[in-house]
Amino acid sequence: MSALDYQKTLSKDPYLFLADTDLRILSVFDDLYFDRADADILSPAMRIYAINRLKKIGFRQKTGTVLVHDKSEEKCLIPKFHALGASPFDITRYTPRAERDFYLLTPTQTACQFVDHYSLEDAVRHIEKLVAKQPINLYRMADYLERKPKHQEFRRALGYLKAAQEKAVSAEPLCRRRALG
Repeated sequence: MSALDYQKTLSKDPYLFLADTDLRILSVFDDLYFDRADADILSPAMRIYAINRLKKIGFRQKTGTVLVHDKSEEKCLIPKFHALGASPFDITRYTPRAERDFYLLTPTQTACQFVDHYSLEDAVRHIEKLVAKQPINLYRMADYLERKPKHQEFRRALGYLKAAQEKAVSAEPLCRRRALG
């Protein structure tokens, strides 16, 4: 299966989203509303949901944090949460992946990858698309932005993204969606 096949298969799923084919990130829905102190981790309910959905498209669980596709041998990696209060920008730091493998992340962790890997304009565009399906914890992101130029540049877009997310959360289909766990 190709990333495009996964995208087509998952496009109707209300909780699992192929957020980026280039960065190869699958995002699993968390919640509609956040507090900046919320821990940004995959809850057991989120993990179980994602694993069950991925099994239906040919993945099998090899270990607690690795799923492997039966035909393509692509892996879906669930990075381990290393410390309470760890930056959502660092989630993939200790989980290297091969070129064809995927990460399974929370929407906020996904947005952080966009900020670190894309230009400001592209990151904002990707995050807009993400928040239309899966809201993110913008406050937590803001708290973990570093002093590096890319992060400081992104800080200017937070107000715009907050408004875009509020609009998405108050409209269909998000306004009726419930958290998995």
